[in-house]
Amino acid sequence: MTSVRPAPDYSLYLVTDTGMCGERGVPKTVAAAVRAGVTMVQLRDPDAGDRELVALGRAVRDVLAGTGVPLLVNDRADLVGEIGADGAHIGQGDMSVPRARALLGETRLLGLSVHDVGQVEAAREYGEALDYLGVGPVWATSTKPGHAPPGGPGRLRDVVAASPWPCVAIGGIDAGRIAEVRATGVAGAAVVSAICAADEPAAATRELRDRWDAAREGAS
Repeated sequence: MTSVRPAPDYSLYLVTDTGMCGERGVPKTVAAAVRAGVTMVQLRDPDAGDRELVALGRAVRDVLAGTGVPLLVNDRADLVGEIGADGAHIGQGDMSVPRARALLGETRLLGLSVHDVGQVEAAREYGEALDYLGVGPVWATSTKPGHAPPGGPGRLRDVVAASPWPCVAIGGIDAGRIAEVRATGVAGAAVVSAICAADEPAAATRELRDRWDAAREGAS
């Protein structure tokens, strides 16, 4: 699927968790992870008010300056411009794709969460309004209470095969599972706790990056 927007590198996609980052903070965690191989960052803090999220988003934007790594905002597409982010990611229960695209304009990225092939088929009407799909949860995860039942690698593979957009897997992914995730044909793997909750985010990122890259090499 073609798009008016450049195609980013989805391979190692960090979704932030303010609580897990703890005293280290989100910007420092992001900076360490990007230096070690993260290729996309999504700012997620559902408990933050608008003003708080804008301030945090701007701090993250500043540490990403000059890296070429895009910053997306979870759900709050209306704050993307104020933050100076590169796009937004929305879920099935968030604002509609047409509304989010209208807020973002044509030059910013937009991702949509899906759980199964039926939701992929329902999303086809949006065409080039979308840039990628977030697919999951692959495995159970504690980072998003009340999530849909995990679909496992089998459902992930089915969604990837059905999708006209690049797919990023999410849910329970760690260094021990990332090679299995890559084998499904996804464009990337999204992680939260594997980096945000790590004692050393840079070391955790390097291990994820190395195993993702090794899976590519092993498949060639």
